[in-house]
Amino acid sequence: MESTKRRSFIVALIVGAIIPLFLPLLNLVPSSHRLKRFLRPPGAKRAARFRDLCIGCGQCATACPNNCISLLGLEHGIENLATPAITPRAQACILCMACTQVCPTGALDRLEPTDEGIRAVDMGKAFVTEDLCYSFSGRTCGVCYRACPLPGKAMSLGLFEQPFVNPDYCVGCGLCEQACVQMPQAIRVVSADELAQRKMDSSTENSSPLPTSGPPA
Repeated sequence: MESTKRRSFIVALIVGAIIPLFLPLLNLVPSSHRLKRFLRPPGAKRAARFRDLCIGCGQCATACPNNCISLLGLEHGIENLATPAITPRAQACILCMACTQVCPTGALDRLEPTDEGIRAVDMGKAFVTEDLCYSFSGRTCGVCYRACPLPGKAMSLGLFEQPFVNPDYCVGCGLCEQACVQMPQAIRVVSADELAQRKMDSSTENSSPLPTSGPPA
């Protein structure tokens, strides 16, 4: 028994010493091979500033009554390790703002669950892929519209309940994506950080602008 405990301790010690040596190698993995589509909680600062301020305490995840916030693992890169994220297809944000009330470092701006507070949220924007959407195939659906916390503003309906997203009001909560009955989903939220990066890439590379329908490639 004593030798088994000693052996387990030595193994744990060796593993603990070796793992940090391999962490820098993660940055050598091309970003295209990483799982990178996720949203930050409401009130999050933009990418670099958020990572500077976030200490990975997990208080936002603990405070979330909807259990939609999780802490990222190494598959998203060492720079995002233990930082909070939301995967909208699995569990979207209900905009209760509880997470913003407990952040101890200011990585999340403090927001109230009011109309004004919700309007200040910028998690991303929803994009509809018309080729996948039932309503654009002549079959009425509309579940994304009914899930939207800002119906008539962030999203409106056309013929056969075809959804149209208004980017001026969409806050990127992901409730529409979670509700979509199509597989793969016909509506997806692209994070504010990714949209900002793509806009920057578009201006520097003089490439085509972001689409107004369907998620960016």
